Amino acid sequence: MEVPFTWKVTGWFVIGWSGEFEAGQSRALHYFGEELVAYRDDADELHVMTGHCRHLGAHLGHGGKVVGDCIECPFHGWRWGPDGSNRYIPYDPDRPNKALKLRVYPIREQHGIVYMWHQPAGKPPQWELPDPFTKFPEITAGPDNYYRIYPEFSRRAEYEPVHPQIVAENGPDSAHFRYVHGASVTPVSLGWEAVDNEWQFLTGWPDETSDDPDKMALRIHSHFSGLGYAMSAFEGAQNYRLIFACTPVDDGHSDLFYSIWWPRNDGHDSDVPPKDVQEKVERRFLHTVFEDLGIWRHQVYVENPPLGRVDAKPYMAMRRWATQFYETRA
Repeated sequence: MEVPFTWKVTGWFVIGWSGEFEAGQSRALHYFGEELVAYRDDADELHVMTGHCRHLGAHLGHGGKVVGDCIECPFHGWRWGPDGSNRYIPYDPDRPNKALKLRVYPIREQHGIVYMWHQPAGKPPQWELPDPFTKFPEITAGPDNYYRIYPEFSRRAEYEPVHPQIVAENGPDSAHFRYVHGASVTPVSLGWEAVDNEWQFLTGWPDETSDDPDKMALRIHSHFSGLGYAMSAFEGAQNYRLIFACTPVDDGHSDLFYSIWWPRNDGHDSDVPPKDVQEKVERRFLHTVFEDLGIWRHQVYVENPPLGRVDAKPYMAMRRWATQFYETRA
């Protein structure tokens, strides 16, 4: 998808689930056009940094060995610490090369999801990672009230021609639910506002069984944290939470991540959802992201869309809000 803004977006971005990063293992990643290596050290801390060794360019994510809190190059055994510094050269052990460093990316693990901070010039995080279980005071259920999200209730779509802003623009777009997702009613916007790095909005689904047009069967509380991801909490006919994220791989493509926290059945203490719950969530909810992808894969970006009266104001307000996350030119 060709867009008039950069793919080097500033913010927090999902790069996977904690269960994918095993202790003592290195893993190659590719995001924002950069080769990266992720490894979980002996203290269970996860690190992400530039993927190529500064010695002779071997990729640390392909055969790199975890030694203590370091990643060891599979080519000549140079070790790199979590701060990106060269810690050890086996054939010159008393003289590490202190002039060389790998770029280190700030990482946060939260409720089983791994987030990476990206800023084109390598600046530190400009805001803290928000917690989807504290953002919505209307809903008091905590993490222990839900089944685990990974692997049963998490999905990834890889290397899709989708920019994060296209995903974000789904927020104020109420009309598409009927046509893309087969909704029997058109949801209505009950409020929205831009608060610093967050776009916060409340969507209502009218109750078809009531004559009162203001009665809602479902309310969806949603916050975008930058353009990286949305967190939502559902209140009413369904009561679950989700994260939907879009992370650029390179100029033109992104990986999309989708996770649902589904409420546990009464009296069920296990983190693992029973088979009937898995099947219901898969059938009714986990396919949603792929319905949108059927549109996004073939969409072109329209800079000055002829918007309808209902969506025009929030739609354009979101586009203005989004400009703060582009610190480099397209």
